[in-house]
Amino acid sequence: MTDHIPAVLEALDVPGAAALARTSDVHRMLQWSSGVRSPARRFIKNEILAKISLQGLAAMGEFLEPIVLRERMVLQEPKKPLDCVYFVESGLVSVRIVAAGSVLETAVIGHGGAIGAPLLFGPHLATHQSVVLFPGSAHRIRFEDLRRVMREHSEIREHLLRYVQALSLHCAQTGLCGVRHDRERRLACWLCLASDALDADVLPVTHDYLSSVLALRRAGVTETLIRFEEQGLISKARGVLRIEEGACLGQKACSCYRLITSAYAATEPVTLAIDP
Repeated sequence: MTDHIPAVLEALDVPGAAALARTSDVHRMLQWSSGVRSPARRFIKNEILAKISLQGLAAMGEFLEPIVLRERMVLQEPKKPLDCVYFVESGLVSVRIVAAGSVLETAVIGHGGAIGAPLLFGPHLATHQSVVLFPGSAHRIRFEDLRRVMREHSEIREHLLRYVQALSLHCAQTGLCGVRHDRERRLACWLCLASDALDADVLPVTHDYLSSVLALRRAGVTETLIRFEEQGLISKARGVLRIEEGACLGQKACSCYRLITSAYAATEPVTLAIDP
């Protein structure tokens, strides 16, 4: 699984072999008995798994399989059944709607999320496409095995349901953002969300990609990024963007950034909102 490592991993300082090794370490940890003490949680990067009790993790560990997420790997296709849920440990996955040759990204998922989780509570066919944007690693588990564990450990169901609710808000808020907010605030929002999800300041992303998924003119994206760079918020190289002042960039982002971030952290339900 480590015969092809995309060059972009060097920019992220995450060699593919190292990513697989870390994922394997986590896999071994998850297979330990429920008697494992809590310091072992330092091996778990996925935020959903990190919230589950050690007893629940032990039950899931028997079925979890570590995998490497390769750049452009398609994890989910619309209108097709999905066999597994992917708990992302590192890297970034783009969730998008594909129609009539156009792509509209609705969410980016990193170590805080799981691909395919909404299908546990709704239709059995995916409505979105999920593609690995930045390579990394994950744990996958078959739907039937996860549903069996969920029946035996209700807390797992509760954590996943809370995550699915936040992800649904994320996707809906993205749609509202595209209608109401200007280019600068939307671009700042995307960069902040992607940086948080990837847990890194270096984003191997191009102007063309940002233009495509945000439905913005490429010239406008370039102009805005140049302005961000002049303000010291980011620095750019060919195919790579580094966030230099994350807090200041977050202040330029629209309210969607704060709402989406709060939704994933919240324990109480939140509602859609949009500022003028």
